[in-house]
Amino acid sequence: MRKTTLLKKYIHDPEILVIPGVPDPLCARLAWKAGLKAVFVSGYASSAATLGAPDVGFMTMTEMVECAARIVDAVDIPIFADGDTGHGNVTNLIRSMRQFEKAGVAAIFFEDQVAPKRCGHMSGKQVVPVEEMLAKIKAAVDARIDPDLMVMARTDALAIHGIDEAIARMQRYIDAGADMAFIEAPQSIEQMRRITSAIKAPNMANMVPGGNTPILPAKQLEEIGFAVVAHPTALTYAMAKTARDVLRHILETGTSSGLEDRMIAFEEFNDLVGLPAIRAKEREYLSGIADG
Repeated sequence: MRKTTLLKKYIHDPEILVIPGVPDPLCARLAWKAGLKAVFVSGYASSAATLGAPDVGFMTMTEMVECAARIVDAVDIPIFADGDTGHGNVTNLIRSMRQFEKAGVAAIFFEDQVAPKRCGHMSGKQVVPVEEMLAKIKAAVDARIDPDLMVMARTDALAIHGIDEAIARMQRYIDAGADMAFIEAPQSIEQMRRITSAIKAPNMANMVPGGNTPILPAKQLEEIGFAVVAHPTALTYAMAKTARDVLRHILETGTSSGLEDRMIAFEEFNDLVGLPAIRAKEREYLSGIADG
């Protein structure tokens, strides 16, 4: 089964799909080995890992595609990509769509923020006119080759114009051909219920610790009516804290001894990154040459 078809099935299954944001292929492999069904290549995590910079639109389209492509190559599960604003106008978005599809992503979302965009839980956001976003959604749907590659529309209008405007926009985006809906940063469970009741398409919830949306367990989000829940920053925050603590320990003690409980062991790490399979492939080819 194609990864696009598989992810579409997961999204339409009754059970909510949990997708962690992964900043790099290593975290993607960790998620895959842990049993996650899919992962999310978020702009927030990618900007932090690639540039050491905040999610304020610094990542170019080609940089984001490269991040997605490396993660696609590293794991055997579907990848949900962050297409930001499409990295320009409607014609730029068409190229973005084609490049992400060539990279092997299984789903992608585009948002209606004014460029340069910023994290959806930051202040100072602005959104484009509805007609501009409708054109982008139609262009994304027309540009894809695989009809099972799902296109999700995201609106950041709630923080600027309120819940009614956000829902009205999303209904028009779905009518324009978007397969999924993502109203960013609802501020209460009541708003979350309004969203899933009003939008007749699979909805995504975005759990950002310290952000504007209540952090709820997956089962409760499923009961509210969400089809997908993303955790775009959890791994990035956890990695940053662990790395900071480890570096402080090394600076203060002069050794990494005593940190073993925070580390994956040498052989376990080699297994995680696929070294046994690589060595087996080497032996297979070298044996064939010797036999010949």
